[in-house]
Amino acid sequence: MSMSSTAPGATSDTIDAIATVITQSYFQGAFNALDTAAMARGFHPDFAILGAEGEHMDRYALGTWLAAIEARKAQPGFDSASVRRDCKIISIDATANVGAAKVEIYKDGALLYTDYLSLIRFGAQWKIASKVYAEHAN
Repeated sequence: MSMSSTAPGATSDTIDAIATVITQSYFQGAFNALDTAAMARGFHPDFAILGAEGEHMDRYALGTWLAAIEARKAQPGFDSASVRRDCKIISIDATANVGAAKVEIYKDGALLYTDYLSLIRFGAQWKIASKVYAEHAN
């Protein structure tokens, strides 16, 4: 994981806490380990991936995503290596109890996605609240 911080007001503890949630819950949870329990710990229950289809905004809820991952893992002949990705945190910014991160997702050296994650701190715990993304043509 590589990362540069662009958070002049955020402490290193805040940046580290956000990076940990992203690494454990998103990079390992959604991709490399397919650990939906880790995703449930690090994503807010109301999390959604937001995307655009023309003028329409799509919303892909966390529960739907978790179920899709579990269904995929249960398929006969599923190869977990097929979902492994190289993931990089490009930047993290935070102010008070909100933060944002830019991450990049690669497969076999090719950039697949640039994601922008919004995070909110609830008590002492940072949670990923939403994601918007750009898909790169390969």
